[in-house]
Amino acid sequence: MDMSVKIAGVEWKNPVTVASGTFGSGEEFSEFVDLNRLGAVTTKGVANVPWPGNPTPRVAEVYGGMMNAIGLQNPGIDLFCKRDIPYLKKFDTKIIVNVCGHAPEEYLEVVERLADEPIDMMEINISCPNVNAGFLAFGQDAKHVEELTGQIKKIAKQPIIMKTPNVTDITEIAKAAEAGGADAVSLINTLTGMKIDINRKTFAVANKTGGVSGPIVKPIAVRMVYQVAQAVNIPIIGMGGISCAEDAIEFLLAGASAVSVGTANFHDPAVTLKVIDGIEAYMKKNGFETVRDMVGIVK
Repeated sequence: MDMSVKIAGVEWKNPVTVASGTFGSGEEFSEFVDLNRLGAVTTKGVANVPWPGNPTPRVAEVYGGMMNAIGLQNPGIDLFCKRDIPYLKKFDTKIIVNVCGHAPEEYLEVVERLADEPIDMMEINISCPNVNAGFLAFGQDAKHVEELTGQIKKIAKQPIIMKTPNVTDITEIAKAAEAGGADAVSLINTLTGMKIDINRKTFAVANKTGGVSGPIVKPIAVRMVYQVAQAVNIPIIGMGGISCAEDAIEFLLAGASAVSVGTANFHDPAVTLKVIDGIEAYMKKNGFETVRDMVGIVK
């Protein structure tokens, strides 16, 4: 039985990675998880310069998940290349660097910096719901997504995964990314929500709104992954509320070629290993020889 998957020509030993922003850049979780067992490690978003992120409080619990408005705080590409990439290179796992920016030129600067770094793929975050609103609108416009994808593809030396935003018609954005030359898409990102602290009589997070993640978003994520799988021919990395192997398998059956575990890492740092083992057990039980045999079979 073969657990490996090929995403845009890059072979992962299994279809499980972690969602950007929920796993630091790997080192933070290395005491709890053997990084060698993961198909890939997806890093926290990195920008051309350090970002301080949003004011606190910036995390709140909600029913069935959490809400965050971290604002993509990160150390910037210089420190990231010096510290985080060499650390991840010690492990037998693929390295996916999540790239963020406020404007196309900022993305392009990071992509260019990463061109000669020993990483395997890049995930371009055009969809974070808690960074300035002007840019969010950019990621929601199909024409802009196609243009930005095309610009990145011109200079990127590694395969590009476009992380699509949550819009009314997700397939339109995914098709635009594919038209721009994206090698894969990943979805979904968090959904924008709000929580009010009735005792403090104010917003639970200083940003007023935040990105909602966790089991509460899973049915929406599975639906979106299924829709995109019908609309594009490039691989999909599915995510959104995966807390166990059964959740991950739903995404694979819906059409994702690989999955990302996010919020669940916070309450069970070893959850990814359970997901990997559970997928393997399911394949044995159901007679699947390869992961590919189960991708998108629910039609």
